[in-house]
Amino acid sequence: MKIAVLGTGGGGRAHAAKLAELGHDVFVGTRDPEATLARSEPDMMGNPPYKQFLADHPGLTLLPFGAAAAAAELVINGIDGHNAVATLTASADQLTRKTLIDYAVPFVYQHQSEHPWPTPWGVMPKLDPCDTDSLGEQIQRALPQTKVVKSFVTQEQSTVVDPQAIGGGDHTMFVAGEHADAKQQTIDLLKSYGWNDILDLGPLVCARGMEMYAHMHSAIGFGLGQKFGGHFGIKVVR
Repeated sequence: MKIAVLGTGGGGRAHAAKLAELGHDVFVGTRDPEATLARSEPDMMGNPPYKQFLADHPGLTLLPFGAAAAAAELVINGIDGHNAVATLTASADQLTRKTLIDYAVPFVYQHQSEHPWPTPWGVMPKLDPCDTDSLGEQIQRALPQTKVVKSFVTQEQSTVVDPQAIGGGDHTMFVAGEHADAKQQTIDLLKSYGWNDILDLGPLVCARGMEMYAHMHSAIGFGLGQKFGGHFGIKVVR
């Protein structure tokens, strides 16, 4: 299958590498490919320059966001939450009638808080939107001709593409969306990654719960002594 991964951070790299390993044609979307390839320093999360990543994964194709979306049958969104709606809206035509799996979290960094949450790497970002809306819903409203599915967001993306690395794969992944066929496409992809326990939460409004879980995910990671992200899974016991 032809699959686009929008975003060149650690999460996007994890999906791109795994999808290529599984035999898919992978198109990676970035704002400016020339600028992305020109960077020579690690990014803010310590990932090496993308040029090095591409050299290690020669089957990937780096394109502007719109061109990557146009080339693909299925699109995975890893654009940071603050910029996701505007960036995806600019590629609305290229996303028409396609499944868009969104794992972005609507974090707002460098915000002013009366009661900040200190973390090992700075103040915890706040969520916006939160409670009464979600980023997944905002994307769906901005792209009414696209089939948006919220998923992948309750785990580190390195775990999403390799669930067996945690507890032998005995943990739960979630999906939510308004389109049954798009959710099934997402479930099929998750199964190809190795997931066995996938829970369909129902309509896209459930993206609110998944996105708000991001803070709990961080808290659990800190409790386990893990500074960034978290090498663990969550299991819904029925």
